[in-house]
Amino acid sequence: MLSAQQIFERRRARNRTSLRKVANGKPRLSIHRSSKHIYAQIIDDKAGTTLAAASTLDGDFKKAGKTGADMAAASAIGKMVAERAVKAGVKTVVFDRGGFLFHGRVKALAEAAREAGLEF
Repeated sequence: MLSAQQIFERRRARNRTSLRKVANGKPRLSIHRSSKHIYAQIIDDKAGTTLAAASTLDGDFKKAGKTGADMAAASAIGKMVAERAVKAGVKTVVFDRGGFLFHGRVKALAEAAREAGLEF
């Protein structure tokens, strides 16, 4: 019987494998969520660099005094990372949800990033 962590890792590997097939050199919007925070970064895998990043630990977000564990925070981070990406010259990405299901905070972040100008 597999543990929850092993199932998560298998789902993550399966997702990343399919992303490599469809990416065609596009940067990837990778997200991670914990119980208290959510993180997003746009990664250029060819160069191995991060083009833009945002999280609930950023100074701009922390000054507002919000919690990082709700859908409003995820929406704010999605909008923030999309604005930073457009500023860096990135318009099209592939969405890497990792091993997380496309539901709740992950979905809220993705929808906010789309509304702010990213295409995926």
